[in-house]
Order: sequence, then structure tokens, then C-alpha cells
Amino acid sequence: MRKFTIGLRHYPYKSPIIYKSYNQSNKVVKIANIELGNFPLLLAPMEDVSDPPFRVLCKRFGADMMYTEFISSEGLIRDARKSVQKLDIYEEERPIGIQIFGANLDSMRRSAEIVEAAKPELLDINYGCPVKKVVCKMAGAGILQDIDLMVKLTDHIVKSTKLPVTVKTRLGWNDDTKFIVEVAERLQDVGIKAISIHGRTRKQMYKGAADWTLIGRIKDNPRMHIPVFGNGDVDSGPKALEMKQKYGVDGIMIGRASIGYPWIFREVKHYLETGEELAPPTVVERVDAAREHLRRSIEWKGEKLGILEMRRHYTNYFRGFPSIKQYRMKLVTSLDANELFDTLDLVQSIYANEEDKVVLIV
Repeated sequence: MRKFTIGLRHYPYKSPIIYKSYNQSNKVVKIANIELGNFPLLLAPMEDVSDPPFRVLCKRFGADMMYTEFISSEGLIRDARKSVQKLDIYEEERPIGIQIFGANLDSMRRSAEIVEAAKPELLDINYGCPVKKVVCKMAGAGILQDIDLMVKLTDHIVKSTKLPVTVKTRLGWNDDTKFIVEVAERLQDVGIKAISIHGRTRKQMYKGAADWTLIGRIKDNPRMHIPVFGNGDVDSGPKALEMKQKYGVDGIMIGRASIGYPWIFREVKHYLETGEELAPPTVVERVDAAREHLRRSIEWKGEKLGILEMRRHYTNYFRGFPSIKQYRMKLVTSLDANELFDTLDLVQSIYANEEDKVVLIV
């Protein structure tokens, strides 16, 4: 069993905490000199999801800040094809942060230099990925077992790059190590420019409800001055408004709710601005987006991989379509691009003519 190291100071936080309703002004949120509006929505970095084809759609529908899929620092310094390809950026998706992960000081420093050459707006460090193959190397959320190493590594990277450095992490390794309030302050002290926090521990993976209480405590800490973004379970405008008002976050990072549904950003923004829920996208909008997404995915990854990695999106692209199963099965089993585009055309021709009968929900 690993020994947990922390070495943190303690602060007189008392429970219960009554959270203020922040961000009611038009104050612009900035990461270093990057202006993101008064309550930005960020696309979470997700492996095999937040690639350039998908990020372009999320940007079009309202996301304010993009993040790449996480990139292995070891893969970058060894010039591994898959890792290097993840450095690709479309100009229309900026501003964007490239996210890296690893636990070796020298490898992370060298990969930070490679990232800087790719010219993103910022560099993000992943301290939140919970999957076993990452944490067993003390990378991702694994580093939450050794906070002193986490701070040392962050300090090392901040000093090795001219890019603004941000961090995405979790509440802690497990329920007994939720040190995120103090950890956020220590990371700020070594120079990060923003922090995004997923409201679960590594032990939880993605199970149970996200707990934003400690995220609110970070915002309530008078020593914190960098933007704090909350992440976890935000899948609608009302939910986003609740998190904004209750916990005072500077913005929200959206992950799983965006898969196959890039319109989530548009809908959340509309609700925050008007208090009204926006009508969901039409059949034509959904098919057009899926068609463009597939085309871009094939162009960027090649036909086989581009088709395979699109499959996880189809469920949400066509959620609520009655009797869609037979067409969705074709979309998730065929490896022929022409057949896939023909299927999308067929879906549009069938359902667009009966749109009033389609319950378009997410």
C-alpha cells in the first residue's frame, strides 16, 4: 500500500459553509491574458473524444475554451505518432490548451517544450485521470497519493515554459484524502494560472454524484485569486446555474454531457442569459453535425480509426428518435464510409419529414 504524503497547512474552515452567489457582474474571466467572457464554458479533455473534429463543433456551439485529449509526456518525447498527432490544432477552435500527463520530472519538462512549440494558448497538466494504466505509474490521479510530488512537478513545469500553466484534478485519492482546498492554494503558489476540479475522488471513478462542496470552499478561500472551474454532472442550463450560484465557480467544464451533443454549450449559455431552456437541435441539425463530424474524423485520423472513434457519439446524436435502433446499429458496425454517409442521409430523409413525432431529448 502506498504511503500518502501531504505536508499541508491547515485553515480554519468551518462547516456548514454558506456559499455566496458569485459572478453576477460582467467581470471578464481571464487565464493569464486569455479573456474568456464573464462565465466561460470549457470542453473537458477526454481521451478519444475531444479531438480536433469534435472540438470544432463544440466551439461553434458555444464552448469558450478547448482542451486536447490528454497526451503522454513519455509518448511525446519518444515521438510516438499518436501522441504527436494530438498536438494538431485547427485555428477556428482557439483558444486551446494542450494537456499532458506523466510523473517523471525530466519527461514532463521536455514534453512541455514540445507543447510550447505547437503554439497553444496554454499548457494543462492532468492530475485527474482515474484509469488504472495511468495511475499505476503515479500519473493522472495517481499523483494525488503524493501531494508534495504533485506540487514539485507543477513548479518544475511552470518554470520550464513560457505558456500559462493550468491544472485539472480531483478532490483527492479517496474519501480520506480530500485535501483539494489546500492543494489548490499550493498549486497557485507555484504559479498555475487556473484550476479545474472534478467533484469526485479517484476511488469513485465516475460513480455517484459529483460533490462540489470543496470546490465552493476553494472559491471561498480569500487567498485564492486564480480562476476556479468546476466539473462533474453538469448536463443542462438549470444545473449549470445551480452550480454557479451555489458554489461561486468562475466557469464550468463540461465533459460527458457533450459527447455526441455539442449543443450543450449553446443550451447552457442560453439558459444562463435568459432563464429559458432552448429548444433542442432539429433532425437536420443533428444529422448535419454528425455528417460533418464523421467527415472531419476520417480526414484527420484516416478512414478506419476515424469511423471507429465516431461510434461513441451516435447514441446522443440521435437520442429520442423512435425506432432508430436499426439505423444506429448500421452506424456502429459498418466500416464503410460511403455506407455510413448513406445511412445518415436516410435518417435525415425519414425523420425530418416527421419531426413533430420525434421526441428530441438528451
